[in-house]
Amino acid sequence: MARRPATPAARRTSRRHIDKRRCRWARATDPDYIRYHDEEWGRPVHEDRRLFEMLTLEGAQAGLSWSTILRKRAGYRRAFANFDPRKVARFDARRRAQLRRDAGIVRNRLKIDATVSNAQAFLAVQREFGSFDRYLWSFVCGKPLVNRPRGALPAYTPLSDVGVVNDHSRECFRCPPRGPSRRARGAARLK
Repeated sequence: MARRPATPAARRTSRRHIDKRRCRWARATDPDYIRYHDEEWGRPVHEDRRLFEMLTLEGAQAGLSWSTILRKRAGYRRAFANFDPRKVARFDARRRAQLRRDAGIVRNRLKIDATVSNAQAFLAVQREFGSFDRYLWSFVCGKPLVNRPRGALPAYTPLSDVGVVNDHSRECFRCPPRGPSRRARGAARLK
């Protein structure tokens, strides 16, 4: 299959950060992949629609490469009502059948059904907590955890995508500055 040309934004990003050191997983030559790392991954997200988008895309990615999903992102946006969970939650059997014929997305019945179920659960969380953002970020008191990568775990990866956990490697230009060590923090408390 022919490779899609990079988007104008991806080309600008790749030129702007061409000599920057990145996390090992983002050293690919695919400009969309690099743009995702440089401009999105690990950055805190607080918009519910964007959080639903990442939940949807991560679900679609299971068993596939992330670059495959990034290339289909516009198709997902169109197919899943611009990631509006209220609309997606109402997708009926006929609409789901149409999606299984849409080449712009991964046409897996279970993944499509899961997206609709996830939209319904997403709305239930919004009703209970006021927003999905409030619910998600409550687990880290509203501040990103700065971690060091130890290997991807399925439930952990979406947290890195939306910045709840920042896993940029130490050599990456997007790595946040390190705070004081545990030992230094402990010594400061003793004073």
